Parts: sequence; structure tokens; C-alpha cells
Amino acid sequence: MSSTTTQTQTVTADNVLRLFPEVNTSLASSHKASIDDNDLQGYDEEQIRLMEEVCIVLDVNDVPIGSASKKVCHLMKNIDQGLLHRAFSVFLFDSKNRLLLQQRATEKITFPDMWTNTCCSHPLGVPGETGAELEAAVQGVRRAAQRKLDQELGIKAAQVPLDQFQFLTRIHYKAPSDGKWGEHENRTVDYILFIKADVDVEANPNEAQDTRYVTPEELKEMFKDESLKFTPWFKLICHSMLFEWWEHLDQGLDKYLGETEIRRM
Repeated sequence: MSSTTTQTQTVTADNVLRLFPEVNTSLASSHKASIDDNDLQGYDEEQIRLMEEVCIVLDVNDVPIGSASKKVCHLMKNIDQGLLHRAFSVFLFDSKNRLLLQQRATEKITFPDMWTNTCCSHPLGVPGETGAELEAAVQGVRRAAQRKLDQELGIKAAQVPLDQFQFLTRIHYKAPSDGKWGEHENRTVDYILFIKADVDVEANPNEAQDTRYVTPEELKEMFKDESLKFTPWFKLICHSMLFEWWEHLDQGLDKYLGETEIRRM
């Protein structure tokens, strides 16, 4: 089998429209994904609808330069050309310091059936969830995290107040899903959020087929089980940073909070 190496370009506000005509340089816009779209044939109708969501298109420094549909942002052909979007990963711990995991639903278009952290998604290119400066961007991501915890896991906003989400860092990585779809947190900038809360979980079966709380030792045992599959970004975060952060969850976490530099991985 032969392979082709694609030369990734640096995407800027000046060249984004030339490289990606489907990007809208206005952040608040609607992007309709047709159910007849050939790229989406055979997928779950609700997941197709979610492909209409408006993601925030970025330059390499996490500065918003436009918006595009979730579909456009997740196509590997666009990712390989350097199209970046903003994302977040929530790690929710209970009062026993156990981490809540979810197993993604079979209906998911990207990374179906894989185990991952509590919630992974994207802030939308709409007022309240965008932000060019880091402080505003973090607040937008917190709002998005609160919205998606409810939509995916039925966790109500009152149980996860905005000011309880702790921002650690941003990571930039590329994690291909298959030949067509990808999750580009290396042409996406992924905001890492911790929150400690005891919550009521009522998972949306179209999003998560299973959930479980784990200790660090239990998670390490899960990684040894070859029958279990994990999202690439979750494995990357676990093997590089998570267990050290987790160890300091109750004491010493402050030194890891609020990193201003993007981790390129």
C-alpha cells in the first residue's frame, strides 16, 4: 500500500478563503449539512444534524479568523491542508477523585465506540462561546462545556457552575479517525478543563453508550485491556500529563493552571 505525504500550509486570515472557500470569515453564521451530502451518507440523522454546528476556525496561534461547519472542520482533506478549529476536553472528578469517562455512541461519525474523557466537543462560532484573547476564549469554552455536558450526559448547569471549571492548558495535535474524518487537535487547539463535582448523569444514548467512574489505577488497567478502544487525544493527554495533574487534584494543582503557551504535540 502506498502513502502520500501532504504538505500542510500555514492558514492565516489572509489566505483562509483561498484555501477553504467554505469558511465564513464571519463567526456567527449558519452552515447547512444536507442529509443527501455524499460525505454523510449512511450516518445517523441526529449526528448529521450536529455536523451543521458552527466551529471556530483559527490561525496557528489560536486567533479566530472565521467559522465553518463541523463537517468542513472534521474532513481529513481539510485537516491535512492545515484547517484548524477550537475544541475543549472536560475532565470531571467526583468527591472521591474518580474521573468520569464516557464511551462514545456507535452513532458518532468520528471515533464511534471509543472510551474517552468526560466530554469532548467544540465551542461554537456564536456570541458567548468565542473569544480572541485567552481570558475571553476560556470563558467561552466554559460556557460550551456546560452546554455539552447537559446535551451529552444530562448533567445540569447548576451542578457544574462556570466558575468551577479550571483551565489548565491548550494542546495542539492531530488525531486521524479514518480516511475521511479526523479530529485535529494539532490543527485544532484543545482547551483542557478540570472540574470537581458530584453530578447526576443521564446519558444521551445518541452521544454516549456507557459511562463509568475510575481511579487512576483502574484507568491504567483499562489501557491494558486490548478489547477497549480509546480516543487518540485522550490517550495522548493521559500518557503525557493527566496522571501528574490528577495526583495534585486536591493539593498543588494551582501550579498547572492557566498556561498561556500552547503545547504543540
